Amino acid sequence: MPAGSEATGLPELPRTWRPLGPRLAGILFGSALAIVCVVTWFTFDAETRAKFTVFQISTILFLAGLAAVAMNALVRSRVVGTREGLVIINGYKRREVDWAEVIAVRLPQGAPWATLDLSDGTTVPAMGIQGSDGARAHQAVRELRVLAQHYSGPTSQS
Repeated sequence: MPAGSEATGLPELPRTWRPLGPRLAGILFGSALAIVCVVTWFTFDAETRAKFTVFQISTILFLAGLAAVAMNALVRSRVVGTREGLVIINGYKRREVDWAEVIAVRLPQGAPWATLDLSDGTTVPAMGIQGSDGARAHQAVRELRVLAQHYSGPTSQS
């Protein structure tokens, strides 16, 4: 960490927050499911495999593709802090906000992910900070609050 960051207690920027639990689940369980399906297919004898129609195989591959796209959306979620503001990526949606727009950073008990209250009255989910990550998520919220306060003014501690 540069000397300036240590002196002010600010996290070094750019900083990226990603969910750990959903990434591990997506990668490990998604891979395990794919391996089980492929191994199962090849353990069928030729007669059983021949009973599947092109439409049935296409349907299975389509559903597997949909599952992969959904899992990729969850795995790629993140929050990136830069000196100019935040880049929030939730699934396939990207939103950029200036630090001055961030009024509060919240992660209430039992919430699935953090939320950002913005100056225009809207709330933006930050799926890159998952409540299921426990202490890691609370540390990320504290860091975001410190950065928001430093770059734009006071933030709510709710």
